[in-house]
Amino acid sequence: MLAAVLTFAGSLLVALAVVTLVHRVIRRIGRRSDLFAGLARHAHKPAVVVAVLVAVQFSLGLVARGDWRPGLLHATGIALILAGAWLLASLLVVIEDATLARIRVDVSDNRHARRVHTQITLVRRVTVVVVSVLAAAAVLMTFPSARAAGTSILASAGVIGAIAALAAQSLLGNVFAGVQIAFSDAVRLDDVVVVEKQWGRIEDITLTYVVIHLWDDRRLILPTSYFMKTPFENWTRTQSALLGTVELDLDWTVPVEDLRQELRHAMEGTDLWDGRVCVLQVTDAVGSFVRVRALVSASDAGRLWDLRCVAREHLVAWVRSKHPSALPQVRVRDLPRAVDGRVVEQPSNGSADNRVFGDSADGQERVQAFSGPEQPVQPR
Repeated sequence: MLAAVLTFAGSLLVALAVVTLVHRVIRRIGRRSDLFAGLARHAHKPAVVVAVLVAVQFSLGLVARGDWRPGLLHATGIALILAGAWLLASLLVVIEDATLARIRVDVSDNRHARRVHTQITLVRRVTVVVVSVLAAAAVLMTFPSARAAGTSILASAGVIGAIAALAAQSLLGNVFAGVQIAFSDAVRLDDVVVVEKQWGRIEDITLTYVVIHLWDDRRLILPTSYFMKTPFENWTRTQSALLGTVELDLDWTVPVEDLRQELRHAMEGTDLWDGRVCVLQVTDAVGSFVRVRALVSASDAGRLWDLRCVAREHLVAWVRSKHPSALPQVRVRDLPRAVDGRVVEQPSNGSADNRVFGDSADGQERVQAFSGPEQPVQPR
């Protein structure tokens, strides 16, 4: 009994000493390497658990005797499988984090970087799920009854697969859509999108759902299959630079060329403008107003929104202060008025034929038919 205890304690101390020594070496190297720093941070605890379980199983294999030995070895083996899966998943996470650290997204044109980040993030989740499933399968296979049932399970795999596919149709559809999103480049992390009439950025993409960070700090959560079935706007799929418009309804007297020069002056005075596009045009002239549209450009969606607000405020202030007559206004025409019981027509510079029915006797009869008899004005 004493020998068994000494063997167990000795193997445990050796395992812990080896893990501690390796951890210190890796942590020292990690001062100069992000990969080893992540390895020391994430893989230390699972490595300790694996080392302890290996020491326990080694000790049991050497000195343990009795009926309890097979059961204890079986339990230790199951724990070792689970700890090994934990260690393997940690190593995969470390490798993926080190890869992501090398790809910077804080640059002006980060489309490729965001695509790689999206793919690596989804691959990480897939690998963790695969490792977990394999570990669970390995644990089940340690039981003789589970191995015996494996043959019949495989024999009816077609029926079970059909039932599972029908039962988990929505879940599997979202999972496949998530994988397709990762490699189709339709949407990536940090993309600016308009979904369900909401503007926001892609904050997270999982195998089953996508989180959109809206402009007012709300989160819109949609299933991944939504992006495979429903049209949506992606403002940054090819590049982050965008165009934006500012529309004003002004009076017909607005000096368009001066307004165009003032827009150029406003754009040159702000660092939000990227210098690509600065155009002002009259896009409509119907009714009492003319519609003026300013087209400006910015390097990304957030700066474009601020730039549009700057352009709108500057143009409104300029028109109000420099050309108040160009502000929107409605013109009215004086109508005939009654004086002493008879209608007094307003002086007209044009011909009498410019009226709807003319100034002939027949025209006057038509006027009476459409407007009714004249009402005399009661004397005061």
